[in-house]
Amino acid sequence: MAEINKVQIEDIVRRVLSNIDNTAASTTQADEGYSATSYNGRAFIGIYSDMNEAIEAAEKGYRAVRSMSVEQREKIITAIRTLIREEALIMAEIGVSETGMGRVEHKRLKHILVADKTPGTEDIVSSAKTGDHGLTLIEMAPFGVVGAITPSTNPSETVLCNSIGMIAAGNGVVFNPHPNAIATSNYAVDLVNRASRSSGGPEVLVASMDKPTMESASVMQSHPLIRLLVCTGGPGVVKAVLSSGKKAIGAGAGNPPVIVDDTADIVKAGKDIIDGCTFDNNLPCIAEKEVFAFASIKDKLIAQMQKNGAYLINDAQAARLADIVLVDVTDKKTGKTKKSINRKCVGRDAAVLLDMIGIKAGKDIRCIICETDFNHPFVQEELMMPILPIVSVKNIDEAIDLAVKAEHGNRHTAHMHSKNIDNLSRFASAVETTIFVKNAPSYAGIGFGGEGHTTFTIAGPTGEGITSARSFTRQRRCVMADSFRII
Repeated sequence: MAEINKVQIEDIVRRVLSNIDNTAASTTQADEGYSATSYNGRAFIGIYSDMNEAIEAAEKGYRAVRSMSVEQREKIITAIRTLIREEALIMAEIGVSETGMGRVEHKRLKHILVADKTPGTEDIVSSAKTGDHGLTLIEMAPFGVVGAITPSTNPSETVLCNSIGMIAAGNGVVFNPHPNAIATSNYAVDLVNRASRSSGGPEVLVASMDKPTMESASVMQSHPLIRLLVCTGGPGVVKAVLSSGKKAIGAGAGNPPVIVDDTADIVKAGKDIIDGCTFDNNLPCIAEKEVFAFASIKDKLIAQMQKNGAYLINDAQAARLADIVLVDVTDKKTGKTKKSINRKCVGRDAAVLLDMIGIKAGKDIRCIICETDFNHPFVQEELMMPILPIVSVKNIDEAIDLAVKAEHGNRHTAHMHSKNIDNLSRFASAVETTIFVKNAPSYAGIGFGGEGHTTFTIAGPTGEGITSARSFTRQRRCVMADSFRII
């Protein structure tokens, strides 16, 4: 893997932390000339109208890559990385234009992160055990064809990150993208296939659908050639793949809490939390969703947030905003009504959301903050919008108790700003999340200005955690009895 260097990290962090005026109304060339099957007249490679045909194509790609050396496989991945860097802005523009969510520059940076910090074939490491009875070799083998479901929040990023890891593991891949991000996802599929073709690989190494549906997902999940299912999405689709009867990796929902205690560097905490919460307008599932701040430092924290682009609204304004961004949905089975996020508001700029309640905000406003109690829907629902509720707590006991409850047992991600090692340790132990970020913006948890590799499939429900190439392999054991012990 091409390691991200210090200069790149500084550039990334500088760009992430800057005030960037990218709205959902991007007016670039990407706004025209793209579809689910083409971009500016160039037909995408590997896009099919029938899921069975897509799976058969991915199977051929798997057979081809299976016969390649690891070195050849890595050449394909290197070509993928190169094209991602060259075309990151195009995919970012298409993503914002098609979905209406997020910020172009932040999406561009996420693509660069994928190119630089997604592990390749170096992640596939064999192991051996020797003893009185010979040698046992354990190798990480491909599953075959992987069926992957990808989201609308990070569509091309997830396709590309998954493709690199799955190809490094020796698999072929068929995608069933989110219907609201078909063009963006299929651009990424085409990119992978162009990279494969240019570096001596099969023309179709990964495949996708021109019109993905629940029916095509069902065909994928039940098809005998699909040996592994990987789902990055909401609880409904994750539950479906986990019920398929096949080996499945599920990346589910989160509602990451943040605790700020009285030992924290408040100036840094205020900046870090806003930077993390507003990255790509809060679309990443790891992003800060609610804050539990000690009462003794709450006002200072809010002041620092306001200095970093946060707009503080009052109770009445928060109530009006809640009525817009949360809608009543009736459960068909129980008949009960519950609050659910308004999809039209997901990933929108803070200024756009404020305008919905009659507040005109400047371009420097990145986040909407408000003081609430624990039971407020802003605390309980994962909004995926730059809206951040702040709950006042008396001490660390109350903070941990409420933060764990707000996380809802997803065990996805949590954050804390503190210099008290005991408090940090207690919260980390209590919340049991896959990712726990201390004294940094949330994106440090996926290698953005922090150590470690990146992923956009964080598999908490099935336990793989921060997935990488090795997550998409199965172990094979080869035993040589009573031989090859040379000591």
